[in-house]
This record gives sequence, C-alpha cells and structure tokens, in this order.
Amino acid sequence: MRQRAERLAGAPLWQPCLAALVLALCGIGAARSQQLTPRAYVIAPVGTNAAVLEVSHLQGELQLDSALISGATTTATLPSVGYYRTFDLLGRTASLTLGLPYAFGKFQGTAVGVPHSFERSGRLDASLRLSVNLIGGPAMQAQEFARWRQRMLLGLSLKVIAPSGQYDSTRLVNWGANRWGFKPELGYSQRWGHWLLDTYVGGWFYTTNPEYFSRNAFYPGVRDQSESPIGSFEGHISYDVIQRLWISFDANYWWGGRTALNGISNPRTEQKSSRVGLTASVPFTVHQSLKLSFSQGAYVRYGGNYRSVSLAWQYSWFDAPSSH
Repeated sequence: MRQRAERLAGAPLWQPCLAALVLALCGIGAARSQQLTPRAYVIAPVGTNAAVLEVSHLQGELQLDSALISGATTTATLPSVGYYRTFDLLGRTASLTLGLPYAFGKFQGTAVGVPHSFERSGRLDASLRLSVNLIGGPAMQAQEFARWRQRMLLGLSLKVIAPSGQYDSTRLVNWGANRWGFKPELGYSQRWGHWLLDTYVGGWFYTTNPEYFSRNAFYPGVRDQSESPIGSFEGHISYDVIQRLWISFDANYWWGGRTALNGISNPRTEQKSSRVGLTASVPFTVHQSLKLSFSQGAYVRYGGNYRSVSLAWQYSWFDAPSSH
C-alpha cells in the first residue's frame, strides 16, 4: 500500500488532488478569519486591559469539488494567547487586540483510492486588530463610563494577519500562509434594554504567497499563489441576563476567495459559506470571566465544514490611577 501511495504521489493525477486536500485542511487557518465574535464593537473605559487564554477544538468534513477524494475529515486543537487594551484616540474610544495561536491537527481521507492520514503542529499566523469608535462612544475614564448607557455605536476596525506562522515552501502542508492579510470592517451595535444587536460588514484582502510548494521533487522551480478578496457579513443578537452575564446567537456569511497558481485561476476554490453558533459569557470574579462558544457550518460551498467548540478565560484590569 505504501509503495502504491508513493507511486501515486509522483503521478500528475495525484498532485492536484493532494493540493485540493491540503488547501481545505489549511482552511482551518482561514476558518479563524471567519470566527463569530459578538460584541466586537462594544466599548470599554480607557485603560482597560485583558489577558485571554483560549482553546478551540474543530472537527468536521472537507467539502471538495473532486470525485477523486472521499471520506475526508479533519480535527484540530487551537490554543491561543491574546491581549486587549483600550485607549483614547483623538477623543474616541479605541482598542488594540493581539492574538498568538498554535495548532495541532490531523487529516484522514481517501484519495485516488488510497487511504491517507497525517498530523501537523505549529504556529498559526499572528493577528493584530485596531478598532476605533466613530459614533456613540467617546473616550471615557472608568468613573464616567459607569454612568454611561449604550444606545447606538458605529465603529471601524482593521485586522492584520502577519506571515509569522510555521511555513516551509518545500512542504505542501503548513499552518502559516506565508502572506499578509488585511480586513477593514465597519461595525454597528444597538442596545434596547437587555437586548443587543451587532452587525458587521467587511472584506479580506491578501498579498501573494511568493513561494507556494516550491523547490522540491515535484516542482523544482518557484510558484506563487494568490487569492481574490473575500467579502463578509456577520450578525449577532444577544441578551444580558445580569451584568457581565450574557448569551448570544451568532451567524455570518462570506463569499469570494478564488485562488490562482502562477496567475491561473481555479474557479472551484470560490467560497460561499456561512456559520451559525451560540456564545455565552459568564463572570466568576470581579476580574475574571469564561466565554464558551459553539458554531457549525450552515452552508459550505468549498472548504471545511467544521464544528467548533471554544473555551476562553479572561482576566481584566484597569490601569493604576495617575498620581498627577
């Protein structure tokens, strides 16, 4: 069986087949880009800090437009460390969020009639998000914020994914994407008593990966891979049970992302997908809280149809008062 697999690995038929498998597996990294995030534009007092430890588990099938691949499944565990801070930006509330994720993943499936499985672990690409409130959220200290009541908020954010993850251009399977990603987004948040509505619209824009599966036994030269922009829409409706204890119903939809290899576009990689989920945030001390999230694919045109469960621990604090 191994000899047969090795022979197939060198066959022209196997190469695009394996590439499709890996593209979907590495879509776990792309799945992070389409996370459901309620209350992303709700503001906090200036000088708020939060450290976040999160573990996510993804499991599901790979949706591929190929009759040569069957029974493709994947599981992955993604621990991450994050930091959040608010500050005053020209009189408006602004925040920075840093995320440093890692991943352990396993793939199983049958391609060209041959069973395959492999495991990978490594760093995922780091992320940095800058958000600023445009309407409804002036920069406030903790004392003033305690008297403030949200109505309508409108915010703008830019999320950047840096090519800092594990990447080896000679290998087809990598956790890092070896490219930059940028997501400008406009967010709207409206409160009615205990209810909160959040909607976001944005888009992902990517630079080119200049060394995609290159300088190896299959492709001794250098190849580049590009991806067209991805539009996204996200919506959440949440309810405050008591202060800092809330639950949310979440949904999103994204489209685009067709890839091209050396300038040759692959229409089968066009994405049209959505996810739905639930999120609950539970405080258990003044400074600490837990957030539990569940989501699954509602419609998947191409890529991973994952079920995701996440648990995050957050510790928050305010800056020490100035002595001046």
